[in-house]
Amino acid sequence: MPKVAVYDITGATTGEIELNESVFGVDVNEALLHQAVVMQLASQRLGTAATKTRGMVRGGGRKPWKQKGTGRARAGTIRSPLWVGGGTVFGPHPRSYAFSMPRKARRLALKAALSAKVMAGELLVMEDINFSEPKTKSAVAMLNNLKVAGEKTLIITGEVNDNVEKSSRNLPGIRNITSQGLNVYDILYHGKVLVTKDAISKIEEVLA
Repeated sequence: MPKVAVYDITGATTGEIELNESVFGVDVNEALLHQAVVMQLASQRLGTAATKTRGMVRGGGRKPWKQKGTGRARAGTIRSPLWVGGGTVFGPHPRSYAFSMPRKARRLALKAALSAKVMAGELLVMEDINFSEPKTKSAVAMLNNLKVAGEKTLIITGEVNDNVEKSSRNLPGIRNITSQGLNVYDILYHGKVLVTKDAISKIEEVLA
């Protein structure tokens, strides 16, 4: 079972924790991680791009000239796709880009993302993350103590913590989520992951 050190917000080591190997020690399947990231980003796309077909463009109700005798090519409407200002052929229309993965595949992708962070030494387990009041400098001091200042950092807590959220939300590259909101994209996007012991327990409870 992988063992990692446990830190407090001053950066001091308070002990070690054994992580569940079935969650934090699985093989990293890059293809599966890629599919999970694409699924998450696709579901966030608005899909509102739209163009007008020849039936939607205003005007063009009258035949511009008679069928025969003018020497010009036949034309039935000035809103033909061949004309400037005409309709668009095969243009985009509002749609949903979302797709889903099997539940087992989604869970395995989460495990693989967490395992990749453990193997890279980029997952730091915290005894607890709590500030007496919402102050940005408290979050900055913690990041400096842990030597992760200036890096994209994901903070994972067991429950919603307003003081932690408000203290870190103004810092560029810092994101705070709960264990319930755990997702592959955030884990991989951020260079360092700070996760509390109670969040570890809840993650293992769900994924193990």
